[in-house]
Amino acid sequence: MKPRSLTLHALAALTALLGLAHLPAQAIGRLADVTIVDRDTGATLPVHYARGEYWVAGRPGARYAITVRNRLGERVLAVPSVDGVNVLSGETAAWDQRGYVFSPYERYQITGWRKSDSQVAAFEFSHIANSYAARTGRPAHVGVIGVALFREQPPMPQPAPAITPEPYSQRRDNSLGLGRLREDPASPAAAGAAGAPAAPAPSAEAEFSARSQSADSVAKAVPMPSAKLGTAHGQRETSVVTHTSFTRLQEQPNEIISIRYDSRENLIASGVIREPIARPHVPHVPRAFPQSDNLSYVPDPR
Repeated sequence: MKPRSLTLHALAALTALLGLAHLPAQAIGRLADVTIVDRDTGATLPVHYARGEYWVAGRPGARYAITVRNRLGERVLAVPSVDGVNVLSGETAAWDQRGYVFSPYERYQITGWRKSDSQVAAFEFSHIANSYAARTGRPAHVGVIGVALFREQPPMPQPAPAITPEPYSQRRDNSLGLGRLREDPASPAAAGAAGAPAAPAPSAEAEFSARSQSADSVAKAVPMPSAKLGTAHGQRETSVVTHTSFTRLQEQPNEIISIRYDSRENLIASGVIREPIARPHVPHVPRAFPQSDNLSYVPDPR
């Protein structure tokens, strides 16, 4: 099912074992389940939690999709970004931009950079130099997928109709006017309720930026076996959407989901993915009487 969207307003438990923090999960999110799917294999990429962030390993050249499933019995707005770029408008990503509107419990795959109401350019893991962000002069945030989720403002309750009393003489002479109803004019506040959200709080921005910079500093300290992955502007594909309106419940997102990505080799080298510990090899020792090491006796008959 496809979300009907694209307008400005529409569109823990602690573990005792350190190794458990690196076990792969699948979906992330409270308001919606967000997963990354390798479209060439159909596999949902395992999510690894390390250094306070979620990570997935991408395959160079593989097409992928951001799958979002609304967990609520109400509409939500998802504003998606890839490599710090809004996937609908191509602008440097911000929370108050366009997004996709999801009906209650709706599931949808965001498969590419939106080119029109009927086409996208496929997301494709690629060398950072070939990423859309780098090719448009914005390589600083390559390697992260984000989804900002907004709940919807409930509709304003309609005021009770006012009854205009009439003079006694009019009621006597014109019985049809008795109890005539008059609706109040629309509230100016309600008319402006769909305004664009304000900028995010500096404290929230600072916390998110500090966490990302911390993870980047650790990754840069370790030599990577291959070039960093980015997301390319792939081939055109059909993807039809329509437009709707959506009034956000609040200016800031109700939830932000951030997923870092790179090649598996790089994630292993940086310690995000821990490979199973191999058993140590026991060298062969020659023995003088190999058949005499284990005593054996006559077995019982059947």
